[in-house]
Amino acid sequence: MFYTLSKQSSDKWFTSDAWFNKLYPSHIQTLAHRHWTPLNIAKMAAGFLAADDNVSILDIGSGVGKFCLSAAYFKPGAVYYGVEQRKNLVQYANNAASQLGLENVNFIHGNFTQLSFKNFDHFYFYNSFYENLVDTDKIDDSIDYSGELYHYYARFLYRQLSNTVSGTRLCTFHSMEDEIPRSFCEVGGALNGLLKFWMKL
Repeated sequence: MFYTLSKQSSDKWFTSDAWFNKLYPSHIQTLAHRHWTPLNIAKMAAGFLAADDNVSILDIGSGVGKFCLSAAYFKPGAVYYGVEQRKNLVQYANNAASQLGLENVNFIHGNFTQLSFKNFDHFYFYNSFYENLVDTDKIDDSIDYSGELYHYYARFLYRQLSNTVSGTRLCTFHSMEDEIPRSFCEVGGALNGLLKFWMKL
């Protein structure tokens, strides 16, 4: 079920993952532990990516928008964009953004390969390609999966990140690091390396 809230009472939805996940229907809530960014991770990632105001941050494979929504709350000086190829997940993300009254977040229905990275300053990546590998938990069966797609996406992201300007920030969570160019230097992290912060040299 969905929960209705006023904009004035939105703070409580960011007090715990259990509360936040109630913004979504039950079948989406069951995917949270495996597929949606925890609030504490989003807060740390946003703190790194949105160190300056008025920057634009892209979440690559944004799912139901949990990273963008929580980051937009914790670090409101930046503008957050999420790109997701499943239309229904984009709808859930937009519904949650509307309920939370957040205006510094936007969701794009499409494949990240259709975007120009030149339109964004910094990037968040919670290994959205991993679903393509054998024996991994998948969100649903609405898209194609294959090992070839995993490598294609990783190579594409590698090239796009290679073309970013010096000072570009990248935050990865559960990454296998196939997509990270050598021009990015690891500058911090948490959770025994599951969360990593990178800077373009």
